[in-house]
Amino acid sequence: MPGQSDKSTTLQTLLQQAAQGDELAWRDIVQQFTPRVYGLIRAHCGDGELAEEITQSTFCTIAAKIGQYTEAGRFEPWLFRIAMNRLRDEMRRRKRQARPVESQALIGLAGAEEMPQAEDSIDETTRRSLQDALTRLSEEDQRIIHLRHFGGLSFRQIAELLDQPLGTVLARQHRALKKLKDFIGTPPGDEYI
Repeated sequence: MPGQSDKSTTLQTLLQQAAQGDELAWRDIVQQFTPRVYGLIRAHCGDGELAEEITQSTFCTIAAKIGQYTEAGRFEPWLFRIAMNRLRDEMRRRKRQARPVESQALIGLAGAEEMPQAEDSIDETTRRSLQDALTRLSEEDQRIIHLRHFGGLSFRQIAELLDQPLGTVLARQHRALKKLKDFIGTPPGDEYI
């Protein structure tokens, strides 16, 4: 696939240039990956300010370590692993659990193409049902949903990040989505996690 090769070559070039101190290359990397890192963290914690703080912290770590990084097609899993570790550390520090996913993220999970206004895309009852269903998933299932649907990672990248076989990740994603569908029609307390 020529487009994929060009994309990885471009990323490799940007990473090499950024490691050599090229500010424009660094800016391109940050602009390219910030929305996905921010989206993933925000989907996980439900707090825009915390997501912004962790996103900045993630890129500070990348900036400090980019000189030692050698691109081998694993930049995205490395980046998202750092972001998730930062979030985990912050949540431990705050000694509280992540808040439920906010409605805009749920609209995307429900399959809406665009999200111009939440009330136009999904009614309040459906939003609440989906939010409740997502919180009823196990932490592992929530992580798969967040990485795939909010982080935009491929299944292969998720498998690398979680250090699990690709088939396991695919099966877990399928089961998690089935549980969400089942939970939407199941009253709280009757779930099978």
